[in-house]
Amino acid sequence: MSEGFLAAAALLPDRLRDAALALPETDRGRAEEIRLRAGREPAVLLPEGERVICRGLKAGTRDMSTVLERATCSSVHAAEHELRRGFVSARGGVRVGVCGTLADGERGGMRMPSSVCIRVPRQIRGAGAAAIAKLTCPSVSVLALSPPGGGKTTFLRELVRTVSDCGTRVSLCDERAEVAAVWEGQPQFDVGRCTDVLTGAPKADAAMLLLRAMNPQVIALDEITAGQDIEAIEAAANCGVRVYATAHAAGLDELCRRPLYRQLMELHAFDVVVVISGAGECRRYEVEYL
Repeated sequence: MSEGFLAAAALLPDRLRDAALALPETDRGRAEEIRLRAGREPAVLLPEGERVICRGLKAGTRDMSTVLERATCSSVHAAEHELRRGFVSARGGVRVGVCGTLADGERGGMRMPSSVCIRVPRQIRGAGAAAIAKLTCPSVSVLALSPPGGGKTTFLRELVRTVSDCGTRVSLCDERAEVAAVWEGQPQFDVGRCTDVLTGAPKADAAMLLLRAMNPQVIALDEITAGQDIEAIEAAANCGVRVYATAHAAGLDELCRRPLYRQLMELHAFDVVVVISGAGECRRYEVEYL
């Protein structure tokens, strides 16, 4: 059974955990998320879409509170800063997304969760290996593209691990603890022997701190979403530091139709774009030189 699925299911209340572990082994191995919604049947997200875990078994708000208690080792209050951003990180690289009511808007804590999304962690060694072999020599800056859930984070992790194990100093901005999944100071995923990870800070702030403090040869950022991220990429490029980054788009044409990403491409900070398509073992990695 997938260790990632076991780690995700371990956060569920016992009756829901038992139902999840009773799923067919093929489904457990392919699962991407476990989703609970108040008053509805729990579901597992597979590459082809959501599937109900057990008919007639419904989740309640108490079940979601249990998930948060287990994810934070009974320290939900201590995790309020993370929860205000809509997620909390747990042992084993699991990330729990939360919906509900924020007390006092963004400044308050989460009250009465209405749904949770438990992301199943998975490191796929060798993902995109043929494409990565083209990117490590000569040294290049890389932008990976795919639709949501298309494998960008997995590819970025493998790219970082590969160059880091070859002796390149990599500074990883892991805002949501998805790439390295640091727990108690130690990455739960292998991101290479020469990688330094900063977790929990906005990517733009993290990149600037790492540039000043860690003397990186590569800065890696997952999911460019804001103008500040682009400013950080520009700063890294101006310092002669390579950049590995990802963005949501099915290809260059779609990317360049969005004003934010047009601004990004106008920096000419990237040498190569890797377009990821397909799903699961059928993913394809197309390398385009700019």
